[in-house]
Amino acid sequence: MTQQTLQQPPPEAPQAPRGREARGARKPRTRSPYPMWFYLPAAIIYGVLFVAPTFASFYFSLTRWTIFDSEFIGLENFVTFFSEPYLFDSLVNTLMFAVITSGLKVVLGLLFAVFLTSQIKARGYLRSVVFFPVLVSTVGVGVTFSVLMDPFDGLINKVLAVVGVDEIGWLTDPNLALFSVAFVDVWRGLGLATLIYIAGVVAIPQEYFEAAKVDGANAFKQFWHVTLPLMRPATTTVIILSLIGGLRSFDLIWTMTKGGPGFSSDVLASVVYKQYQAGFYGLSTAGNVVLFLVVAAIIIPLFWLLNRKEVDR
Repeated sequence: MTQQTLQQPPPEAPQAPRGREARGARKPRTRSPYPMWFYLPAAIIYGVLFVAPTFASFYFSLTRWTIFDSEFIGLENFVTFFSEPYLFDSLVNTLMFAVITSGLKVVLGLLFAVFLTSQIKARGYLRSVVFFPVLVSTVGVGVTFSVLMDPFDGLINKVLAVVGVDEIGWLTDPNLALFSVAFVDVWRGLGLATLIYIAGVVAIPQEYFEAAKVDGANAFKQFWHVTLPLMRPATTTVIILSLIGGLRSFDLIWTMTKGGPGFSSDVLASVVYKQYQAGFYGLSTAGNVVLFLVVAAIIIPLFWLLNRKEVDR
């Protein structure tokens, strides 16, 4: 072996791709241990219960139909639906209701989760109390709060009268009705948001908090720099689920106000139901298609944006 051979530098190790190349590098696909026909029962159930009714709704929205007969009329139902005098107001109410309820569930759910995962007494009992409203029927919740918010005999106004507050028309004032129902919806759905956040907080490794304490971070800094960034997946889940529920909300609003007083708390779903009650089945089906498209147009881009930010971190 010559001296020149001994002096040759060792070959350089290949460097890992950086930046976009690293993000763009695809992992080798792992083959599922189960044959494809294992998924067949679930696919059949999904197709029968979800896919087929969805396409049927698109078709029947173009018809004037009854249980026994249907007549194809093209886009006439959509033209009639969009000519509804209070359609724009109901769309605004729908968006407002969804934003208010989802925003409060995100903020309050995160705060409750942090509190209920701290070292407090009766932690398990308090978690049960917060989650309990989720188990109650929505109609039952609506009827109960309709009684509690009665402007004359309701318990809430009676308690406020003790401290000198005049009677408040929670469900009879057009300026308050929608917000009152939104408050009840937050009360009922807060438990689920809190449960999702609790699962996210518990999954955070304790080493992060210990390192933050070593660096001198107080409780607020630990929450802001450790808990909050690592809760992004849970926050995405709560936002998406809350927005979908808020945009499609009907049962609670109908139970408490029926879209009133007047049309002040009407949402898209209640407008569709009123058309169905009047016997305009094709028109109500067209309204359902519009509601489906509105929800999809908001949720799909938002879901993509939130997940993209999560991946880019």
